[in-house]
Amino acid sequence: MSKPLLYRRCSISSGLIQILRIDMLRETENFFLFPGSRSQWTVVQVRHKSGGGGWRPKQKVYHRVHELDKAIDLNKKPALILQLKSIIQAQKHGSLLLRDLEKHVGFVHKWNLMAAIEKYPSIFYVGGGNKEPPFVMLTEKANKIAAEEGEATESMEPILVNNLRKLLMMSVDCRVPLEKVEFIQSAMGLPQDFKSTLIPKYPEFFSLKVINGKVNLVLENWDSSLATTAREDRLSREGVPESVGDRKRVRITKDGNFLGRNAFKVSFPPGFRPNASYLEEFEKWQKMEFPSPYLNARRFDAADPKARKRVVAVLHELLSLTMEKRVTCAQLDAFHSEYLLPSRLILCLIKHQGIFYITNKGARGTVFLKDAYAGSNLIEKCPLLLFHDRFVALCGRKEVNLSNEMQSSSVFS
Repeated sequence: MSKPLLYRRCSISSGLIQILRIDMLRETENFFLFPGSRSQWTVVQVRHKSGGGGWRPKQKVYHRVHELDKAIDLNKKPALILQLKSIIQAQKHGSLLLRDLEKHVGFVHKWNLMAAIEKYPSIFYVGGGNKEPPFVMLTEKANKIAAEEGEATESMEPILVNNLRKLLMMSVDCRVPLEKVEFIQSAMGLPQDFKSTLIPKYPEFFSLKVINGKVNLVLENWDSSLATTAREDRLSREGVPESVGDRKRVRITKDGNFLGRNAFKVSFPPGFRPNASYLEEFEKWQKMEFPSPYLNARRFDAADPKARKRVVAVLHELLSLTMEKRVTCAQLDAFHSEYLLPSRLILCLIKHQGIFYITNKGARGTVFLKDAYAGSNLIEKCPLLLFHDRFVALCGRKEVNLSNEMQSSSVFS
């Protein structure tokens, strides 16, 4: 059996240390560095060459977005509940001996799940005693709601197929190593057995081929109707005409937003106050045309400003294809070669902090797509996430659905 791919884990702290050592930070003078654990932002000294030939320290800050940090914390409890639900449902008789819990999750994590079992009796029923070993199973009410998962999974299938096709269409060769797809399958909402169930079911769209000694997921045919980004779909829904900005002078607002077909929706973090010169340059960037993420990246010079803006569009679209519009830094970093992402990927993300947000909350660094969130809540949710919310609501947690469109099929492009 071949060893799994060793991805270049994108360590936030080490990545930022490298960034601080290069003078490219001078391009983004007004902001940088990584959020600390308690304060609103972290200040770190960066050495810059002075006019006299020496080095002088200069402070850079990366502003925190507390609402998005909170989104990581808010996901901890649902993640435990859903993990335990899946383990119980995988058992032959729908019940799990408590002594066997360690076999599934390890000694340390076992205690987190044991605490969840004790805390949420409305979801988990504990039986046994006397001569019968203690076991845990879902309550009657939890089982009733869990039965709805099949319907949610069925509704997800066409969404997943289209998202998988779009993922391949953006790659330079219309193919991605299967192990990299498996690396992000949970973020995209793909089932665990997708390569043996979903892929063979659609031979007109996908195939598995061994290329250079690796199994690749290959796109079988190109569909121009799918080559539309989530950003473009949003502009269409909001009624932004194609020619806006061409006929009349439209000024950018102080929050960085601009009404135009080439503009990205931005949200500067609290505490970041762009000056007039910054907004003037940002307005030029917002108005600048750029190639579609679905055009082959090899056609463009990486040094071209339009190509650099296209990279931002590629990252935006990749995040849009995930269920929660966020991925770990390691997952994003794994696709460098398939999408010809810049070598200084973290620098690109930090430079565009109005579009993306990096948090070090949780066990791994996470990249958020900011326009997909209102505060700590995801604005639009796919059928599977709506089911998760409904199941977790049994513990007393309020369901939050901010989407104006209740049809979950409109969640994904």
